[in-house]
Amino acid sequence: MPGALASVALGLVALYLGAEWLVKGASRLALAWRVAPLVVGLTVVAFGTSTPELLVSVLGAIQGKVDLALGNIIGSNIFNIAFILGLAALLRPLVVKVDLVRREVPVMALVAVVLYLLGSDGILSRLDGALLLAGLITYIWYLYALARQERPEATTEYVEFQKAQGLQGNGTGRNLLLVAGGVLTLVIGAQALLSGSITLARALGVSELVIGLTLVAAGTSLPELATSVVAALRHETDISVGNVVGSNTFNIAGILGLAALLQPIPVPDLGSSYWVMLGVSLLLWVMISTGRLLDRLEAGILLLAYVVFVWQLF
Repeated sequence: MPGALASVALGLVALYLGAEWLVKGASRLALAWRVAPLVVGLTVVAFGTSTPELLVSVLGAIQGKVDLALGNIIGSNIFNIAFILGLAALLRPLVVKVDLVRREVPVMALVAVVLYLLGSDGILSRLDGALLLAGLITYIWYLYALARQERPEATTEYVEFQKAQGLQGNGTGRNLLLVAGGVLTLVIGAQALLSGSITLARALGVSELVIGLTLVAAGTSLPELATSVVAALRHETDISVGNVVGSNTFNIAGILGLAALLQPIPVPDLGSSYWVMLGVSLLLWVMISTGRLLDRLEAGILLLAYVVFVWQLF
């Protein structure tokens, strides 16, 4: 047991540091290479914070730990919305831009529905994985096309956010080292977290699915937690919400898509977990559609929903 706990702790620290280094290095490189800042925000930052989920779920699928791989994604998406946005909005009510209401949040909910349809036959096949990845690529291309028409002031806002986070595009060599170091640290952290979590699940007598939905999911979502809370405190509320929404979309379309492409994934009975994920996604959509504000009362509802979700698992 002590060894498993140490492995989990080491894995969580390594995943957090690795994701931080990767996001910073990639963001600086993108800006230095004159990639549109808005595209950087909606792709590199949002998807970069999902790299822990990527490594854990892909390695889990390859190693045959399907429950852990699926539980990690489902649990992370629930944690991102109910806990992270709940906490961020509790600290500071989140004003949401209309684009998120009309575009990004509906896409996130749609991807969750597509996952259910593709997995309804009991397996996510390689074809299913390819379809999810193709959808993600189309979505990114769509965002890029929209970004080219973005208002200048929106781009300026994001540049200011990048500066505040220390993400200015300079020092190519140093940034390449940050990216390489981040990837290596993520691989080490993912392996340590997987190994420790499996041992811990067996010692506690709970299923790998439950461990994936809770401990592993929360651990791999640490980068999203840090990014969204810091953004909320700095009044960058659109970044706070956008990071979570982009990460959730990438978790399903990108991570499960890639995992299924590498190794077809049998889809077990997830019980209520899938419906909780879809439910909180739709709840977020409703909340931000009414006045485009996530207030403290709604934050409390989201946090309570997460507590109830974890409680019913045990």
